[in-house]
Amino acid sequence: MTQQPFELPHFYMPHPARLNPHVDEARAHSTAWAREMGMLEGSGIWEQADLDAHDYGLLCAYTHPDCDGPALSLITDWYVWVFFFDDHFLDMYKRTQDRAAGKAHLDRLPLFMPLDLGTPVPEPENPVEAGLADLWARTVPSMSADWRRRFAVATEHLLNESLWELSNINEGRIANPVEYIEMRRKVGGAPWSAGLVEYATAEVPATVAGSRPLRVLMETFSDAVHLRNDLFSYQREVEDEGELSNGVLVLETFFGCTTQEAADTVNDVLTSRLHQFEHTAFTEVPALALEKGLTPADVAAVAAYAKGLQDWQSGGHEWHLRSSRYMNEGALDGRRPGLGMSAVDVRALLADAGAERLRAYTHVPFQKVGPSRLPDFPMPFELSLNPDLDGARRRLVPWAHRMGILSEGVWDEDKLAAFDLPLCSAGLDPDATPDTLDLSAHWLTWGTYADDYYPLVFGHRRDLAAAKLCTERLSACMPLDGEALPAPVNAMERGLIDLWTRTTPEMTPEARRGLKDAVNTMTESWLWELSNQLQNRVPDPVDYLEMRRETFGAALTVNLCRMGHGPAVPPEVYRSGPVRSLENAAIDYACLLNDVFSYQKEIEYEGEIHNAILVVQNFFGCDYPAALGVVHDLMTQRMQQFEHVAAHELPVLYDDFQLSEEARAAMRGYVTDLQHYVAGILNWHRNVLRYKPEYLARRSHGFLPDRPPAVPLPGRAALSVFG
Repeated sequence: MTQQPFELPHFYMPHPARLNPHVDEARAHSTAWAREMGMLEGSGIWEQADLDAHDYGLLCAYTHPDCDGPALSLITDWYVWVFFFDDHFLDMYKRTQDRAAGKAHLDRLPLFMPLDLGTPVPEPENPVEAGLADLWARTVPSMSADWRRRFAVATEHLLNESLWELSNINEGRIANPVEYIEMRRKVGGAPWSAGLVEYATAEVPATVAGSRPLRVLMETFSDAVHLRNDLFSYQREVEDEGELSNGVLVLETFFGCTTQEAADTVNDVLTSRLHQFEHTAFTEVPALALEKGLTPADVAAVAAYAKGLQDWQSGGHEWHLRSSRYMNEGALDGRRPGLGMSAVDVRALLADAGAERLRAYTHVPFQKVGPSRLPDFPMPFELSLNPDLDGARRRLVPWAHRMGILSEGVWDEDKLAAFDLPLCSAGLDPDATPDTLDLSAHWLTWGTYADDYYPLVFGHRRDLAAAKLCTERLSACMPLDGEALPAPVNAMERGLIDLWTRTTPEMTPEARRGLKDAVNTMTESWLWELSNQLQNRVPDPVDYLEMRRETFGAALTVNLCRMGHGPAVPPEVYRSGPVRSLENAAIDYACLLNDVFSYQKEIEYEGEIHNAILVVQNFFGCDYPAALGVVHDLMTQRMQQFEHVAAHELPVLYDDFQLSEEARAAMRGYVTDLQHYVAGILNWHRNVLRYKPEYLARRSHGFLPDRPPAVPLPGRAALSVFG
């Protein structure tokens, strides 16, 4: 083997790897199974020597140390299948760059995963299909319908996102860091691996499977698994196979740094994700169990699942150190025989755990940072403003008074004028009628007011319980099936009831549910911010970027944008990878833009910790200008990605779904709406007083209302809970 391109970093791995005693049984079984499925001699992909060298039996014995022999053999068969699929897809479609044939191959595979086992499957035409049909039939009978659905979705993502990798190879394009993390979760297969952890340990209760804590456990597990794999596989993937989907290469390109520096940074992100896993497991999961009233059996199942993910991390690392598939020369040197990675360097491990983990809690709030520095923002789209802007401004004031927004001590007319939300609406929807423009301006006003309200009232009073009660009541203000509306007790409830009744009369039940979910997502994300605020905890960078979309109300904005395009576009198009990629690129640009403009307001005047520039400063240990440069570069690449998806990926998507001309026109209109979205938001930030230093000096944001707004206690009349 040629010289390694970088030195492997010191890995944070606090839990020792353990080996399942049934390892030899799994090795023998998987070898016989692979031959039976046609994956070895004659396949053109593997020979017996390849399978022996990769040693997937050892991988599964390390990653699933406690399951019995038959379960370990089945899981090992799954991993043999998934690695064979990866190598088969590489040889057959990536190397030949035959996207059409690759798509045809992928389109057939879901047919071999019926949720109802009574559904007939096609006759397999290759080892990949034969292996999937056999594994599905052997695995799913022992699992619930909810698990089957989740595992089928994870498997389809694992398969279908291979087209994304193939498209990038065809274009010679390297993803930006945010795009890469998102897509790697799907194509890298760790969410799929998490499903097999459930099979080996305990199935997660359906009532909490979709919750934020369980989602974060799976996502942090996924990110750590993938980033570790990227470090070990860089030499094989990048130098031998010409692969572009590798985290080291992504950061090497984004930062313009050396390969060693990129590898060290990847390891820093990996460590941060493991810290986030532990933080979630020890703080958010127990709170979720209490909140949802989980039974002791349910709590034990979640704990077993979390431990299974932890075992996978340790075992997967140990396997990477030993497998001939990866760059690991000298990695085992100096290891004490029979001990896992946790025995390698205890002092380094403790230093890492102490310094890096505690760094998130050491930010000093209300530091003087001076006016926000504003770089040249990339904006390829022209701004258009609705001609009824002045009318919307005049009509907003009486509405805000009627809702009580200006009478609770949080906002007054001066603030309402300074924030000028109609200007934002006029840019987002330049062709809207006066009624539609008013509705947009009122939604933005309500959302911005509520976003200010949560940290100012609940945060400064350190009252997370009242915030949770408020959030539950806001959800009740959006009935889906004729439920009685609660009597509003504050401006947030009064405003949301008014907006809901004006927005939803002509909506389908599915659209109404989507809108309610979007509002709930936003308000629940503010609880995450409050929890961090109470701990003085600067978030993990990946968690921050993903939660920022929710705290910014992106799902609500996107939902309202889609409403104007009718039923011509099938829902599965909106759920597709390219459309989600397009939306997230636009949303991230807007979120990061807001963080750049609001830096002084949030850091100096509000003592806020949820700002991308601060997150970058904390993670890299750099100053404000350097962190701003990183954020600006990321904004630029997210905008470039938006343009790339619109120009190159969406036309392919339209053909893949065989969309009608009407649907294509609707999607073009939706892309235009998102272009208006980013252009309008940039214009609004540039012109409103909300972020300008002279306004901030005049209207400090670090005050408490003269009297707390009312929030009702359960089962009692409306009264203040703040005392």
